[in-house]
Amino acid sequence: MKRLSRPALLVTALAGSVCLVAATAVGLQSPAAAAVACEVDYDVATQWSGGFTGNVTIRNLGDAVDGWRLDWSFASGQRITQAWNATATQNGAAVTAEDAGYNAAIPRGGRTTFGFNASWDGSSNPPPASFTLNGVTCTGDPGEPGEPTPTVTPTDPADGKQAEDLDRGLISVRSGNGNLVSWRLLGTESRDTSFTVYRGGTRIATVTDSTNHLDAGAPPDASYTVRPVTGGTEGPASEPSLRFGNGYLDVPLSPPGGHHANDASVGDLDGDGRLDLVLKWEADNSKDNSQSGTTDVVYVDGITLDGTRLWRINLGRNIRAGAHYTQFQVYDYDGDGRAEVAMKTADGTVDGRGTVIGNANADHRNSSGYVLSGPEFLTMFDGRTGAALSTVGYDPPRGNVSSWGDSYGNRVDRFLAGTAYLDGQRPSLIMARGYYTRSVIAAWDFRDGRLVKRWTFDSDASGNGSYAGQGNHSLTVGDVDADGRDEIVYGAAAIDDDGGRLWNVGWGHGDAAHLGDLDPGRPGQEYVKISESANRPGLYMVDARTGQVLWRTGTGSGSDGEGPGRGVAADIHAGSPGAESWASGAGQNGLRNTSGTVVGRQPSSANFLSWWDGDPVRELLDQTRIDKYGTGGETRLLTASGVHSNNGTKANPSLSGDILGDWREEVIWPTTDNRALRIYATPHRTATKIHTLLHDPQYRVALAWQNTAYNQPPHPSFFIGDGMSTPPQPQVYVR
Repeated sequence: MKRLSRPALLVTALAGSVCLVAATAVGLQSPAAAAVACEVDYDVATQWSGGFTGNVTIRNLGDAVDGWRLDWSFASGQRITQAWNATATQNGAAVTAEDAGYNAAIPRGGRTTFGFNASWDGSSNPPPASFTLNGVTCTGDPGEPGEPTPTVTPTDPADGKQAEDLDRGLISVRSGNGNLVSWRLLGTESRDTSFTVYRGGTRIATVTDSTNHLDAGAPPDASYTVRPVTGGTEGPASEPSLRFGNGYLDVPLSPPGGHHANDASVGDLDGDGRLDLVLKWEADNSKDNSQSGTTDVVYVDGITLDGTRLWRINLGRNIRAGAHYTQFQVYDYDGDGRAEVAMKTADGTVDGRGTVIGNANADHRNSSGYVLSGPEFLTMFDGRTGAALSTVGYDPPRGNVSSWGDSYGNRVDRFLAGTAYLDGQRPSLIMARGYYTRSVIAAWDFRDGRLVKRWTFDSDASGNGSYAGQGNHSLTVGDVDADGRDEIVYGAAAIDDDGGRLWNVGWGHGDAAHLGDLDPGRPGQEYVKISESANRPGLYMVDARTGQVLWRTGTGSGSDGEGPGRGVAADIHAGSPGAESWASGAGQNGLRNTSGTVVGRQPSSANFLSWWDGDPVRELLDQTRIDKYGTGGETRLLTASGVHSNNGTKANPSLSGDILGDWREEVIWPTTDNRALRIYATPHRTATKIHTLLHDPQYRVALAWQNTAYNQPPHPSFFIGDGMSTPPQPQVYVR
């Protein structure tokens, strides 16, 4: 169902949120077994002339339920027009919302959230007076507990998150006079799994302590396979190795005129177990949001590793070219074993099969080249064909342009995107708008071929005002409170998995942030961020669960009057336990330990990162080179040839991460003529054995959101570095 368009927000008429609670004991699963008790939060998230969006959270204070129905009545003629995460029906004033199947089970102490759009007469929009859950009025009193009810077994495994069913990612990288053969240890395999390595049909090695083998003296064109060994028995052979003859693999491209290869992502588009590439072609005349001028269209390609182009999407004249406009996500959202591709679309977008979305003839550009009118869409595309599978109205809509911070079109079109396991098992799509002032985040599920809204967080909604202006030029995702479900870390604030407020440091916008187990000596994860405002701490670390500040540096500004423009956190120095943090600009200087104390000289770059050599300490990735930090200076490990970095002074690769081979990270740059994506892989042997980082969900979603606005490097949910402990077994399942 197409989402209703929404005019400018009527702030003066915005209804507040209300919490309605109560309880009674009745029989549900069996008359003598279960007690129902509940609390309901009802919130008018956004209101406009003639319509509003409502969010409803049910908290189960009684025994576990398997299947729910929530009833209430509207008092002023409100009518529901659309619902998500529930099936809603209305008869007169009486409304019934029933579970959507996948959210039918609510354990004792658990909660579920659904939302709806509704119409109203513009004069009065009071909240419902009461709610009943499965026939019982909600009052908030837990009542007397009944007999425990059996745990409801979900459709998918309850102890893991959905992951890709990958092949070995086997590669052969020329190293000296031999080949470094490297492959994945899958997250579904025991760390004790060993492997036999075959060159052609000849077994040449058995490997137990890692997932790589240096085949000294082997010819450059040798072909390899590997077999897992468990209990002394060999498993099936892998796919043949991909050959990185000069240390890299070139994936051929077909560049459109007037464009250059830009950001990329990965996903198994066709379901064969091998990751494919999705590439954005940026127009040569692209613009920053602060710059006026018409741009050429943006193209997005789906490409296999042999260079076969599966499809090309033309976003059309009504999507402007520039770093802040098109943020695309590549992930298997519906769990069918093939990745989908999601992005913002508009009138005139042409999908991979040539079908036009919206009005093909519409041109909404104004005289300055901005697109500040006309419909905005969100589309989920088929990864195999590029066909549009589901298109809905983009949430949040632009509404009044000036409500986002200026009137000419700069801040209204600052978009972010991500992927998160909001229910603890399956991935949801995150799309966002705004971060300098108003900030809105929308979560979507893609199920049964349809995009369905999960929730919306709006800093303009009642109680959320302090979250305005806290966003970065990117976002971060991870399970920061260890409840099994992901949160969205949005600059200086965090949004809970259900779209509620979690914490807010309040120090505002910045250009870089890093989430991970940066201090393995304390429980949970940490979050390091820089501040753009010169009167805020330039660099700081917080507890990712609570937002408690652990340390911070002083304030200061550079020649532009702003705080530092770059900041990084990672273990790059074995002489200091845990990760180090550093920032660049505005008087920030020195490498800081987990307590914020300077323990070393300033690194030569503050940009991207890469696990490249054989030890678990991470390296510096900047422009088209990789350096190893040292107390007296950097050591160059790689200078890539014939390639270019992306996004101007940001100088990031198209993509960097654990894409092929063992757990270490590949780097993808476009060639200087934009006719290939050049994938570099490490030639160095390692004795460290780690499951593929693609099966660490936090790292995997970080690869998905890496292309968002100001690209940031990925971090896993556990610590990798000097003195690291054995990483945990990934809790994932594959289709």
